[in-house]
Amino acid sequence: MAALLVETCHVACCANRTPNVVSWGRGGIVAYGTCNSVALYHPLKRRVISTLNGHSGRVNCVQWVHKKDCGPESELVSGGSDNLVLLWEEQDGKFSKSGQLGGHTGAVCAVDAVYQDTEAAYQLLVASAASDSTVKIWTRQGSEIQCVQTISFGNGFVMDVSLALLPGSSVPVLACGGDDCKVHIFIQQSGQFQEVLSLHGHEDWIRGLEWTVHGGDVFLASCAQDCLIRIWRVFAKPAFGPESLEEDTIKLKEDFFMVKTKDCCTSFAVTLETVLAGHENLVYGVHWQPPFLKDGIIQQPMCLLSASMDKTMILWSPDEESGVWLEQVRVGEVGGNTLGFYGCQMSPDGSMILAHAFHGALHLWCQDPSKEDEWCPTVVISGHFNSVQDLGWDPEGEFIVSVSSDQTTRLFAPWRRADQNQVTWHEISRPQIHGYDMQCFAMVGRFQFVSGADEKVLRVFSAPRNFVENFSNISGLPLEKLLACSDGVDLPEGASIPALGLSNKAVFQSDRSAQTPEDDGQFSSVSAQYSESYFQPVVLTEPPPEDHLLQNTLWPEVQKLYGHGYEMFCVASNRAKTVVASACKASKPEHAAILLWSTSSWKQLHSLSLHSLTVTQMAFSPDSRFLLAVSRDRTWSLWSQKDETLSDTEPCFTLYAHTDKNTSVHSRIIWSCDWSPDSTYFITGSRDKKVIIWGNCDSSENAAENDEVAIRPCSSVLDVGEAATAVSFAPVLSPDQSYILAVGLEGGKIILFKWKPSGDTSAGTDWLHCGELDTFQCHALAIKRLCWRPRVGRAGHGDDSGNSAWIQLASAGADHCVKIFNVNRLAL
Repeated sequence: MAALLVETCHVACCANRTPNVVSWGRGGIVAYGTCNSVALYHPLKRRVISTLNGHSGRVNCVQWVHKKDCGPESELVSGGSDNLVLLWEEQDGKFSKSGQLGGHTGAVCAVDAVYQDTEAAYQLLVASAASDSTVKIWTRQGSEIQCVQTISFGNGFVMDVSLALLPGSSVPVLACGGDDCKVHIFIQQSGQFQEVLSLHGHEDWIRGLEWTVHGGDVFLASCAQDCLIRIWRVFAKPAFGPESLEEDTIKLKEDFFMVKTKDCCTSFAVTLETVLAGHENLVYGVHWQPPFLKDGIIQQPMCLLSASMDKTMILWSPDEESGVWLEQVRVGEVGGNTLGFYGCQMSPDGSMILAHAFHGALHLWCQDPSKEDEWCPTVVISGHFNSVQDLGWDPEGEFIVSVSSDQTTRLFAPWRRADQNQVTWHEISRPQIHGYDMQCFAMVGRFQFVSGADEKVLRVFSAPRNFVENFSNISGLPLEKLLACSDGVDLPEGASIPALGLSNKAVFQSDRSAQTPEDDGQFSSVSAQYSESYFQPVVLTEPPPEDHLLQNTLWPEVQKLYGHGYEMFCVASNRAKTVVASACKASKPEHAAILLWSTSSWKQLHSLSLHSLTVTQMAFSPDSRFLLAVSRDRTWSLWSQKDETLSDTEPCFTLYAHTDKNTSVHSRIIWSCDWSPDSTYFITGSRDKKVIIWGNCDSSENAAENDEVAIRPCSSVLDVGEAATAVSFAPVLSPDQSYILAVGLEGGKIILFKWKPSGDTSAGTDWLHCGELDTFQCHALAIKRLCWRPRVGRAGHGDDSGNSAWIQLASAGADHCVKIFNVNRLAL
């Protein structure tokens, strides 16, 4: 697809919950596994520049293939739960899959690769460890890839592998660490790796290994679940040289091994350099500061980074005078409700360090240029760590809110900096952190939403004052205008979750002032010793880091709506924001009823019964006159609102039209529906691969009261090739007055169509296929929801002159990703 037509504006995704899944390249790009894809993130541009889709299972490990000259890498290796190792190569600034290594019978959990000079040719050597208790060695020469060796570890598991070349030779050395608490050292001789040593010392599973070359020696860092890090030194011994016989010197135990090359035989010794004890929990990652080129010579700083489940990262380096390894810097969070770090990486220049946590969040710290020993948390990407079930724009189109099976609701907004033209999107609030998987969501005002989860209750949330102020700072929108939208007179400051509670409780200014204990240290009651609120209002001028998102950006819950008998499945609100419709999972007609709620009193208005199975999605027409519902029972129903001028009572809906088993064109579950911007037509998308437009819902053709209207397809049946899981009408027409539609498929594809009403629907000429998003723009798994921005232009760009050609499409996928695309409607 032409770049002019669709460009990726934002990708929100986080790292998978595995130790070896992040790798920071010399080119400054962080590659990490997110669900079944590899995301390439640029920390300075603060955006994902590409997602590589190729694995059919979770990506567990990612590794850049470092070049000997310390230049930017052009190749990447990834391993996944689909038992495959994939090679990716960059050409003309774009990555593509260059090789597939299949042979493991279990999930691949660690990979490493080095370039090797052989007599035959320059080749790539890859080592991969998997849960099938083997490590496989692969070589690639030219385009030919083969598995040259399989090393079996019996019933044991190898958690990490690391490859390096011994100094002064091109002989590869492989380190493997696993659940036997030993570090196994292998040397390649005559094309096969042979174990020469096993290093003892760790007392629990070994989680991370990494080699580095410094001078004429090779150093290996290993970390384990015994909370310790060990550094081993490998160096060449002079062949049969005169040994020092001084009795009074204390010497460390040395292990020896021999390496035969074509020219000679070299003896190497391995000693334990040091043991680093500073972490209080399992150490999952160790990483050497990357080497750099200075005056034509490769310099390797002796600096080691470690990450632990104690939620801290430590930078270690030897003291200049004594040579003793000491902790130089410790960063991380203290307290909070998160688990610790799974791994760490360092930027090529050593000025930034990155950790990824149990819940997938990336944590980035930057060195203060003026004070070298000070590190500050800085803005980094974030995203969901499970399937994103639903999303929507706020009525003004300035931010999007998404809900996910990871039990969170997240709010993403554009960040406008005064000194830069570039607008980047970031998570600026996490309004809801829940105890149930989230399923559905609808905005009911500028700063209010209703959400449903795997529980029988709907919950309503309103933005606190602290959020509105921070949103104004970050987005550059005037605060007075925003407060006018939110009845800002008595807004709470923020919200917190009480101990053992599920409901976000509002925190007012008075609550916070009452929290400070009395001067004499005496508490008025037992409960006063333990503060209910962990909320601290913070003035933000940039997007917040993860620990702040978890604690200080909740929205207070203002209402619970009871009435459904099973877990919530879908919710919708009308454009006037007066009515909310909700439906739950159902296997019987009595549970499949749609409940209507008033947004002014939050009382239940009606129960609309017709469907026999779960209602999968609902949509109010833009003029708020109709409610459309589609269901698992393969039918849709249309409900019309009685004319409000006739009565002053609450809105009342009656059945206007519906399909049944005989009139339904769809033969499988209908997943999705949407309305045209003029409220004339509606669209349905189904598992039977069909997309159909229906109408014409015009008031002039209304039947008499209580009589049903027959609504027939207005378009030819569009076969999209696989199950259509999401459909959406754009808010404006294309220049030729066609409707613009986006269709999301079960495989992750997004297709753009134009449709124009025509008298003859049999020919199928009413649909125009405008194009598909390319493989690396699409999702890796099913599209859960598509939603166009409610007005023309790009959020965060104000009214700049080039903005009117663009419309924005947000998509939510089962691959944990939220994506925003800029679509040029003039180029369609």
